[in-house]
Amino acid sequence: MGIRGYTVTSMPAENPLPTDLPTPVDPFVPVSGWGRTATTTAAVLRPRSQDEAAAAVRDWGVRGGIARGLGRAYGDAAQNAGGTVLDMTALRRIHAVDTEAGTVVCDAGVSLHRLMEVLLPLGWFVPVTPGTRHVTVGGAVGADIHGKNHHVSGAFSRHVESVELLTADGSVHTALPGTDLFDATTGGMGLTGVILSAKIRLHRVETSLMSVDTERATDLDDLMARLAATDHRYRYSVAWIDLLARGRALGRSVLTRGEHAPLDALPARARRDPLAFRPGRLPAPPAFVPAGLLTRTTVGLFNEFWYRRAPRSRTGRLQRIPSFFHPLDAVPHWNRIYGRDGFVQYQFVVGHGQEETLRRIVRRIARRRCPSFLAVLKRFGEADPGWLSFPVPGWTLALDIPAGLSGLGGFLDELDEEVAGAGGRVYLAKDSRLRPELLAGMYPRLADFRTLRARLDPRGVFASDLSRRLGL
Repeated sequence: MGIRGYTVTSMPAENPLPTDLPTPVDPFVPVSGWGRTATTTAAVLRPRSQDEAAAAVRDWGVRGGIARGLGRAYGDAAQNAGGTVLDMTALRRIHAVDTEAGTVVCDAGVSLHRLMEVLLPLGWFVPVTPGTRHVTVGGAVGADIHGKNHHVSGAFSRHVESVELLTADGSVHTALPGTDLFDATTGGMGLTGVILSAKIRLHRVETSLMSVDTERATDLDDLMARLAATDHRYRYSVAWIDLLARGRALGRSVLTRGEHAPLDALPARARRDPLAFRPGRLPAPPAFVPAGLLTRTTVGLFNEFWYRRAPRSRTGRLQRIPSFFHPLDAVPHWNRIYGRDGFVQYQFVVGHGQEETLRRIVRRIARRRCPSFLAVLKRFGEADPGWLSFPVPGWTLALDIPAGLSGLGGFLDELDEEVAGAGGRVYLAKDSRLRPELLAGMYPRLADFRTLRARLDPRGVFASDLSRRLGL
């Protein structure tokens, strides 16, 4: 590879597939989100080219279809009961990397994991990554994903220079930032069309290590004060929060913040291969985990251990990128640990000035004794331009809750109402249960989105369980 201009052209896919075969079809098979709840059945098509994808869209029946990547949306955004699901993971070619400008052009089915494999040795990193690298570029655009750096870098769409979009009539359009088509597509959950490819701006790095600072916060107020006062000093910031702690310890947390380590911060041995990317893997949980494994008692013990083992204050620890950004990716199929019932990931945001709302919700979760050991709090920066993009300036809390918890649906409905009453919103990429009457108050550009959808897709070619449930 060269060092100027487009250094990679037509790079092979991770596992190239033959292109002379018809689009494979799985007749009506179960499809679910990563939370493994609300499973429905659909015909799954796997196009191997853009032409096959266009042909599939033109031939969809009355139940329409929706594109799907690696299935990491927690709820029902990439499901389509009785219709078609277009599995885009065979379209995974990296077309060009410009190592001078720091851009990549790739198919929508390329994963962030694959981009890291290719880009890190060249000194570039993806601009935004969520808690898993096993998400496709199409999914990243469609959900307008955010990461630990939203307070300084915004969501994924802020780093996208163009998107190639297959619309309902089978034609392909280039959507550019600042246009209605782009702003409806970024965060639009695949409902404006099939994202075929994207051009993305990258972030330059010297190493594949992170310099990480860790500290304990004694309660929620202590945590929010630390974040508000010093978050601007860090590119990446996140807090694990103990949602079972009550009383004076309510919201006690472990705050972790970091930067990409410069070359001169590495010990001599690590400088020999400073951009190495070698994610480790642990054994997968069994296919069927016994019910009752994650109880208030077991999660309470884990939370106590996790909080106590964290240092009160530590600076400059070197961590590999997978350990810092994607610790759960080391455990294949980690979602199985919740058992047959699966789990709900609930994420909301409330704006600055609504700190008391956040306190009330955390108190309610703690009183309810929700057994959540995967709970994180972050601060968002400026709102993103996508009409249905989730982030707004403020505080976002995400937590995993076993779906079989008694009375969970009604409890989360009450939290929805409190969030909506404070001018906040829930994240559609993780939702499978929000009531439609709350949606317009959470997303003020919803009417614009529906109007553009009606114009682009008057026959309702693009449809999902999410779109039907919420009237998108």
